[in-house]
Amino acid sequence: MCISTPVLETSHLVPLAIKGIESMFDSETGLFCHRLRKTSSGLAREGISHRYTAMTLLGLLRAESVVTGSAIDTEAVVARLFDSTVWVDNVGDLGLLLWLCANSSPKHLKQFYARFDLSRALESYPDARRRFTMELSWFLTGLVLATNAGVANHHQLAKKTYNLLRANQGKQGLFGHMSAWHSVAGGFRGHIGSFADQVYPIFAMAHFSRIFSDSEARDNALRCANAICSLQGSLGQWWWHYETITGRIVEHYPVYSVHQHGMAPMALLALTETCGADFHAPIRTGLNWITGTNELREDLEDQDAGVAWRCIHAQEAHSMLTGVRALAGNMPTPGSLRILYECRPYELGWLLYALAPLSPPELTV
Repeated sequence: MCISTPVLETSHLVPLAIKGIESMFDSETGLFCHRLRKTSSGLAREGISHRYTAMTLLGLLRAESVVTGSAIDTEAVVARLFDSTVWVDNVGDLGLLLWLCANSSPKHLKQFYARFDLSRALESYPDARRRFTMELSWFLTGLVLATNAGVANHHQLAKKTYNLLRANQGKQGLFGHMSAWHSVAGGFRGHIGSFADQVYPIFAMAHFSRIFSDSEARDNALRCANAICSLQGSLGQWWWHYETITGRIVEHYPVYSVHQHGMAPMALLALTETCGADFHAPIRTGLNWITGTNELREDLEDQDAGVAWRCIHAQEAHSMLTGVRALAGNMPTPGSLRILYECRPYELGWLLYALAPLSPPELTV
């Protein structure tokens, strides 16, 4: 289903993201860094991340239809991820790589299937056995989009993964971080979910519903989407942690730029395509938060650096007291809020994945 979405002013964000992504590419390894940090002597790249590389490539591939002039050879970077796949030691990264190959080419999908056996993935990887919500969502997305690409049919495994993911959803529509029943940690974290634990299931279930015509998955994705939208802050903030039983916010900060410009739009727009629900208003309000309609009245976009700085966070010493305050839903003191001057490449990758299709065609960077 193709839905006409009201225009969002996002075209300026696409060249910003391309510029930042190019600055975070490490030519020696052929991969993207872990983070770019603002220091007293300038911008500094730190570390290498295969996971972030896969995510960043997903955004770049999504942007290729509208963007010309990027210096990144996506084909070469995908190939580098396959040089050694020892980094794929969890079901989340397995799903991300499958998702990437499905969005790339049949050649890469065949290469994936020659390397990995999916039949025991849900039993083999520790994060799958503990039913981590985010990682199961990535795996479900990979299965669905690979099926849609026509190289393999993963309907049964996708349905099994969907059912495991659905078990982590509370009555209020919100998802916990993991299964509440598979570990001691799950007794607590099974009822507390981050924003990532909400948006990735929305995205995965929206695609599962669309490809396999599953109305239950659509309805469950919509329940979660409506829940997070009802809890969105007055300035457009997508808050950090949620409690699944009561449906309330238990930790407001940090508020991350990637949630505002990338992850919320990509999930909500995927659901819009699936069922036609209009999430234009919360997406637009979330984007406005980045450009100055926020607690600090500061623009987090840095055109010179090519980034949106990572978050606004509470600069308070972590203690048992702050943990109790967070679980009570209390806000930090206004004077403690600060901008964290760093950016990670996947943040700009998700920005491209969500917003590049909304940009005018043949946008030159």
